[in-house]
Amino acid sequence: MKLNILKYALAALPLVTFSACMDFDTPSDEFNKETDVTLRPEPLHGDADNLEIKDVVAEEDFPEIKKALKNDLDMLITAQYYLMGGKNGEEPGAHQWQYVFNLTTDAYAGYTTCDQSWNGSFPTTYSYKRDFCEGPHGRFLSMKNNLGNLLNNDLTNEMVEIKAIALLLFDYVAQECTDLYGSIAYQDHKGNKETNPFTFNDGYTIYTSILKNIDDIVAVFDNFPNRPNWYRAEINNILFESDKLTQDQQIDTWRRFANSLKLRMAMHLVKVDPAEAKRLAEEAVASGVVESMAQEIGMNANTGFMGSHPLKMIMSGWNDSRVNASFVSMLTSLQHPYINYMIGNNTDDLINADGSVTNKNSGIYGLRAGIRMESGQAYYANARVAYSQFEGNDFEWMPIYAMKWAEVDFLRAEGALRGWSMGGTAQSFYERGIKNADCGDRFGMPTGNYEAYLDDYMQVENAVPFTYVDPMDHNNDIESVTKIGVKWNDSDDNETKLEKIITQKYIAIFPYSYEAWTDIRRTGYPKIFPVLNPNLGDGSLSDGDLIRRLPLPHGDLQAGMDDIATSGIQALGGPDQQATRVFWDKNEANF
Repeated sequence: MKLNILKYALAALPLVTFSACMDFDTPSDEFNKETDVTLRPEPLHGDADNLEIKDVVAEEDFPEIKKALKNDLDMLITAQYYLMGGKNGEEPGAHQWQYVFNLTTDAYAGYTTCDQSWNGSFPTTYSYKRDFCEGPHGRFLSMKNNLGNLLNNDLTNEMVEIKAIALLLFDYVAQECTDLYGSIAYQDHKGNKETNPFTFNDGYTIYTSILKNIDDIVAVFDNFPNRPNWYRAEINNILFESDKLTQDQQIDTWRRFANSLKLRMAMHLVKVDPAEAKRLAEEAVASGVVESMAQEIGMNANTGFMGSHPLKMIMSGWNDSRVNASFVSMLTSLQHPYINYMIGNNTDDLINADGSVTNKNSGIYGLRAGIRMESGQAYYANARVAYSQFEGNDFEWMPIYAMKWAEVDFLRAEGALRGWSMGGTAQSFYERGIKNADCGDRFGMPTGNYEAYLDDYMQVENAVPFTYVDPMDHNNDIESVTKIGVKWNDSDDNETKLEKIITQKYIAIFPYSYEAWTDIRRTGYPKIFPVLNPNLGDGSLSDGDLIRRLPLPHGDLQAGMDDIATSGIQALGGPDQQATRVFWDKNEANF
């Protein structure tokens, strides 16, 4: 039976786009998430959750359907670029990356530290600056605006596998935002609602909805081999044109991505509902997760985006970020390969208050998070820019991952440690995770640097004693908090084994700070240096405290603040403060 394509084609009118220039390389630039969106004259509102598997349309109708959905399929590409750190349909770049990751969670997780105060508006790590803290939510809204019509267009149900991919992408970024903020207006945005008021949903409800979506998504992908040959060829052609995240552009890889996300979310729930977390994790593994480099989800620098990794420009081009002292301490104590080739020495003289001078190129000096920073991106105005930064081809050409094989293996290692059926032992997944943890480009331009140090690294039984010394202020000196080794030891207690697993996972997923910060909050691992001056945030943190979440996003609009008052606080389950824990962040023992 032929479809009436006209009514659907009207929904595929050309876009009206309003874009803000998000050039973040100067301190005066601002991120306006309210204007950095892609809007339609008449947004569609349908049933985004509906992934009904039904008989395929007539073969002769499919070209018209594809034509009617052309704009939405193009926006699917844009959404993937947003996910990976791009903007406005562009490939990932430093401008967006800085606001989405680097100015907040990269420091919260202990990977990097912002080395300047942005003209005094951002004096220390936990300072609240709305446009910085709402950068991740701006990315979520941008993805919603590029996926909303594809999810809510009835015609998309005629190529349900593509709708399933769009829903997976939406749910992926929604899961991230839920972990960051504790609550978002998930259902309203999934339904393509455009204007306030928005109703915030609580984190557990959001997780439940996403996990139900994932089961439906996997069912769609599992059924794909049963489709007619001509239909599978058409879907594969769309993937060839629109899939920017998988290496083989196959539905089965998207299926593994969905299950791997389910595994990640299951682990987040381990203190909320241990039995349910176990069930979800075992289902995900049994169905099939990412199990090779060829199945990893992300973009390579040589194929997925132009030039170097965005952090390269942020660090060496703009002088806006430096290696976190905590990360340097950890890598040094563990004798990790990166310490030998991926972090540079100080780039200029560093002068202490006592008059002592640490000469240029003296050694690796990370920057403590929480120091009161000075203004300026040049050495003459702000000597902190002379601290160590990441360098070399391994760093410059890092792929950007949404799901890395090593992360999945460390998730399985943790599950096996907890007695779950993960298809192997905790030790086997732990050791394989380390072997495949290199952050460098393992496909286009491998250097072999990681492998050169790997065998010795995996035999490290005890941490090397190390004390961080701040060349400019010895009040910031601190002994390494990393006391474990690397080599697996069956005689270790479960807490030590968990610390080893999470510490190696943390290094493996660098620089993906969202999951790294999540693990620190939910397990206490890896151990990182306490952030200095935590009281200079919103006042809810004291010395030694870790920031637990980002404040709820409101867009600097009264309507947004009204939404927070009406539904946000209730959905969050506590005051809108940095010290408030998200729903899975339980102050309980790991075992």
